[in-house]
Amino acid sequence: MEEVDVVRALAALAQPIRLRVFRALVVAGPQGLTPGVMGEQLGVAAATLSFHLKELMHARLVSQERDGRHLIYRAGYEQMNGLLAYLTDHCCQGAACATGTAGCAC
Repeated sequence: MEEVDVVRALAALAQPIRLRVFRALVVAGPQGLTPGVMGEQLGVAAATLSFHLKELMHARLVSQERDGRHLIYRAGYEQMNGLLAYLTDHCCQGAACATGTAGCAC
């Protein structure tokens, strides 16, 4: 993953509604969610939700698919995994990180 993609993804997630939308889609799994269901779950107006979904799609953190008359949104797991890998690349210089502590076991 390129640095520009990482910055775009982090910028997209650095907004409370977008972060909540992304997390809801991760929880929903591969079946995804329609905007109506997301709006109800999160208490977000349709126009607001549409704006934030567009930003998440621009960062490739969300994908959209048409199913008949419905739009289904899904988390972009490949992009999410790429972002996590980028952020943890070279963590502790290849040594396993300690769990349950404030930092790495370097």
